[in-house]
Amino acid sequence: MPISPSSSAQDARKRVAGRLRELRRDAGLTVVELAGRCGWHHAKTSRIENAKTPPSPTDIRRWCTACNAESHTADLIAASRDAESMYTEWQRRVRQGLRQLQDSYVKLYRSTRLFRVYSPTLIPGLVQTEGYARALLGANAQLLDVPNDAEEAAAARLERSQIIHERGHRFVLLIEEGALYYQLADGDTMAAQLGYLLTAGALPAVSLGVIPRATRERALWPQELFHVYDDTLVSVELLSAQVNITQPSEIELYLKAFEQLRSMAVYGADARALILKAIEALR
Repeated sequence: MPISPSSSAQDARKRVAGRLRELRRDAGLTVVELAGRCGWHHAKTSRIENAKTPPSPTDIRRWCTACNAESHTADLIAASRDAESMYTEWQRRVRQGLRQLQDSYVKLYRSTRLFRVYSPTLIPGLVQTEGYARALLGANAQLLDVPNDAEEAAAARLERSQIIHERGHRFVLLIEEGALYYQLADGDTMAAQLGYLLTAGALPAVSLGVIPRATRERALWPQELFHVYDDTLVSVELLSAQVNITQPSEIELYLKAFEQLRSMAVYGADARALILKAIEALR
């Protein structure tokens, strides 16, 4: 069964919707009566209660006032904001620039002790060179139709990634072999990136695994790119959005998938041989 990275966000929305429904019922109000007190069409009440439309903070305030349950307002607004932050479209994340997006991760990186990263198509951001990152981020800006500040963003990503040289953090990186061959930039840039991957993969705090393309009878098919921060947060990168997963049962599923993928990877000299082969292919 495929992993569903958006289910945590939808479950959180449903929990907020369920609490609002309970407040209405506890107040003895029908859907139509609550809508009348709030000043909107009853269809909006139904959409909110069925988690089809996320309530705004103003909607929640009116709802709680209509139910004489103002004491629940602050908690419900916070829960709704948390639910919406779980699924965030990239265009919303980068509206202030790609550089700002890179900087937004600094606090999370500082607080994380164990990073687990699985990437099927890209060199992980933690071990990207500035040239590779600039090419990738520039392509992202073009796809999302946002101002291209890829040069500043790449420099910020490189600065943020210096954490791999700091004590107190460990990094387990898994990539599919195909990621070594997707040429996102010119040959010199790719050669520099793959060369740096050899260097970074040899750092004491870094475990770099490569899943060979020739792997037969895979235990698990390739998945979407995801990061696990300690055992408390999984961040999944989709084409259109980022999904943040905090539900323990779903985190456990990603950890299980990570270990299955990890069991198929090669390390050390075998991983270096695959990287060197990819460098040779650039010539």
